[in-house]
Amino acid sequence: MRRLPIVLLATLATMASAADPASKTATLKGASGTDIGQVTLTDAPKGVLLRVTVHGLTPGWHGIHFHEKADCSGAMFKTAGGHVHMMSPAVHGLLNPEGNDLGDLPNLYVGPDGTGIAELFSPFVALHAGSPRADLLDADGSAVVIHAKPDDYASQPIGGAGDRVACAELHAAP
Repeated sequence: MRRLPIVLLATLATMASAADPASKTATLKGASGTDIGQVTLTDAPKGVLLRVTVHGLTPGWHGIHFHEKADCSGAMFKTAGGHVHMMSPAVHGLLNPEGNDLGDLPNLYVGPDGTGIAELFSPFVALHAGSPRADLLDADGSAVVIHAKPDDYASQPIGGAGDRVACAELHAAP
């Protein structure tokens, strides 16, 4: 059996890892500070794919957004700041013709047993710098925040989504 040189093997391993998309996983915390789920973000050529699993929430539709700071420490997660945006004033709403809020996502459905699972895609953000999209893993990171009510995709400033009921911190460092 012929062996490949070690340098060639290292090069092939580097090429394979460079082709693998970057991803980031974080724990969702409920208002009481308990773990209630997980989010995994995967960088895609034209945005970010977000996978959410959650338990212990009120059944029904819930607004979910990217927020500007990786800080879920404050009461009702207000320390996570507003939605990710690159323009001011930020105008909320996927259905708003003037919308420029980069943190907007489709609603998350939670079933009668309090669990939900979804994959959502955002073309507005990236997991790295160097893209024209908002960088979720910049110096202060970002957060995924789930709200108590559904987002109506038009009302200001958060689509009538109500209180923040879950939060996951997305830090640049592992």
